[in-house]
Amino acid sequence: MDKEQKQLDRRAFIKQTASGSALLVAASVFPSIVPASVFGKNAPSNRINIGQIGFGRIGRSHDLPEVMKHDYVRVVAVADVDRYRLAMGKEWIEQRYAGKEGGKSPVDVKTYEDYRELIADKDIDAVIISTPDHWHAQPAMEAAIAGKHIYLQKPTSLTIREGRMMADVVSSKGVKFQLGSQQRSTNPWPQFKQTCELVRNGRIGDIQRVIIGLPGDPAGGNPIEMPVPENLNYDRWLGSTPLVPYTLDRVHSQTDINDRPGWLRCEQFGAGMITGWGSHHIDIAHWGLGTELTGPLEAEGRATFPTSGLWNVHGDFEVEMLYPDNVVMQISGTNPNGVRFEGTEGWIFVSRGNVGVTSTDPGAADGKENEAFKASDNKILQSVIGAHETKLYESPEQHTNWLECIRDGKETISPVEVAHRSGSACLIAHAAMKLGRKIRWDASKERFIGDDEANALLERPQRFPYGTGYVKG
Repeated sequence: MDKEQKQLDRRAFIKQTASGSALLVAASVFPSIVPASVFGKNAPSNRINIGQIGFGRIGRSHDLPEVMKHDYVRVVAVADVDRYRLAMGKEWIEQRYAGKEGGKSPVDVKTYEDYRELIADKDIDAVIISTPDHWHAQPAMEAAIAGKHIYLQKPTSLTIREGRMMADVVSSKGVKFQLGSQQRSTNPWPQFKQTCELVRNGRIGDIQRVIIGLPGDPAGGNPIEMPVPENLNYDRWLGSTPLVPYTLDRVHSQTDINDRPGWLRCEQFGAGMITGWGSHHIDIAHWGLGTELTGPLEAEGRATFPTSGLWNVHGDFEVEMLYPDNVVMQISGTNPNGVRFEGTEGWIFVSRGNVGVTSTDPGAADGKENEAFKASDNKILQSVIGAHETKLYESPEQHTNWLECIRDGKETISPVEVAHRSGSACLIAHAAMKLGRKIRWDASKERFIGDDEANALLERPQRFPYGTGYVKG
């Protein structure tokens, strides 16, 4: 069998298992035709080939290590607009495989400066998108159009409008989508699922309030223009956002891949911690409330935004959003980092404890005690969910769940519509912070009610040829 035919057979197997179990049915009808080895978990025909888009701190420290644990996965390509990081990605992946398998790496990792060429690679079945926030929605759309399964780092999008475009395209293509909202999975934090099940099953009565704590970001950053590093395609890195002078604190470190990048603190590329950590905590609030496919009715907020320096995302802030059944969600940097559900019969607080995404995140471990799981009465936490009560989706680990869903044809724990709605709630909160007044939201139309000023924040101009508005297919 020639290489091209093997490739077609392997991709056909992945496609069939993603939509059902057609090949397994065929095997049961004609057991003597297909060798049993074909159906082994790690058989070449069952292997998922992955391309990594963006090799930064999250890709290297979190996304890649989690998928590379699995023997039925091969990371075969990496794309990055920074040639230094691109070369580092290839070397890191190959060295990790060599160490895992006790010899030479079984993979000669392909490298692409343009992620679109990676997406066009017919050897690749799925992609992980670990890029800056303004480069989330467009590559996810293009990957879906190319038939690739998608693991996308949060938040889903820079704006609500491009998030809706992305969600619609991904849904229409039938690929398996997973958002990196890992608090839903029981490894390493089972307390989030347990909390949401207790809330859903009335252990604290009727929910009245949800109190969320999120850190803010400091002002600062050097705005002085610098020469663009030769290894960085800065125009492509800026993507759909305006062309502005290069400075190191606007992009990412050229010496330390683990350093928290400056773009996280620039509104040009994101909304700050309201989407950074908000995508995690608001998602958990939605899960507990059962509002995963809707959103708030109203929002009102205030925030402090820097007036000097380069970094201009929000600092101290407070937002209050009204949800159906008169549930109030209050979000502030003055609250403990986590989610507290308050009901007519008690409360539950859940968090990661003293764990940040990385050591350089605001609000990461600082030696202060922060219990990860507590309630107004310990009996609430010890309550057992009965056989006939509401039990939520069980996922062992976020990346593992995505891979299993690709292989077995199941829906993921964080599918695209749920992901879009949690991201939208964050951006609604941000709009309230920017406007400093009450705004009303129509979740079905995804527009603010009778408010042209607020609706102007649903999208941003996109710099040709980049952006979701210019995606073809």
